[in-house]
Amino acid sequence: MRFRAKIVDLACLNHFSRTINTIAKLAKTCILRLTVCKLYFILSDKVANGGASMWCELSQGNFFDEFQMEGVAAELNEIYLEFVPENLWRALKTAQSAKAVKIKLTNKHCPCLRVAVELPSLSSSSRIVTHVIPVAVIPRRMWNDFREPSMPDFDVSIYLPVLKTMKSVVERMKNLSNFIVIEANLSGEMNLKIETDLVSVTTHFKDLGNPLWASEDGCQSSAQGRDLESMAEACIDIKKLQQLLAGQQVNPAKALCNIVHKRIVHFILLHEEVSLQYFIPAIA
Repeated sequence: MRFRAKIVDLACLNHFSRTINTIAKLAKTCILRLTVCKLYFILSDKVANGGASMWCELSQGNFFDEFQMEGVAAELNEIYLEFVPENLWRALKTAQSAKAVKIKLTNKHCPCLRVAVELPSLSSSSRIVTHVIPVAVIPRRMWNDFREPSMPDFDVSIYLPVLKTMKSVVERMKNLSNFIVIEANLSGEMNLKIETDLVSVTTHFKDLGNPLWASEDGCQSSAQGRDLESMAEACIDIKKLQQLLAGQQVNPAKALCNIVHKRIVHFILLHEEVSLQYFIPAIA
């Protein structure tokens, strides 16, 4: 089992660092799944226990100048590692003006990701700062726990407003309640609501637009035939929503939200070369 990669391009390095920062805000620990073409960052807290889950994927060719890996076996050319994304982000933070960053899976005393940051120096020799990030290798028998989550059969799918605007609304509401109701319909309307014994606050968004989805059999999901004005809603943990919005340093190219009435809210954020799915279960 081997893995080594190198980033030389500064724009790619900064983009990768921003992605890891987003993940670090959403997950204290997560699974890194390595394949020949892609990297996946996976958080699968059991939704039944009220935990959120995340699926983030990026193509290695868009970030790395060199990328080599050998999985556990020829027919299973993958590696699954558990690690703390905050540690990787801290290592990458030191690399903002680096000439190159090399990442390698090593096993000196325990499995680790070794991040070597080559910094520019005034002399001919370069300075190299090395960070060692402990990882746990996930055994093959547990890989099925980390498969891509299936798309929920949603009642409403809607494009999100500008995330910065949404973030400032949610931050103000967070001081009033631990829970927020997201409701939306198929006429491009979405409301963020807080209701407590003392206060009731609603922010309305209009003309957001609704994506069109086709399922495998060519029909749309359960949203098909639904009254366009009828709202689907879910009450969720406001902190989890705030974490998602706080992690977005740049507005994604596309951001949308699928609501399964009173069950789950599924966010999809598409940046260039990175797609992030985040599932927040509803609170009964």
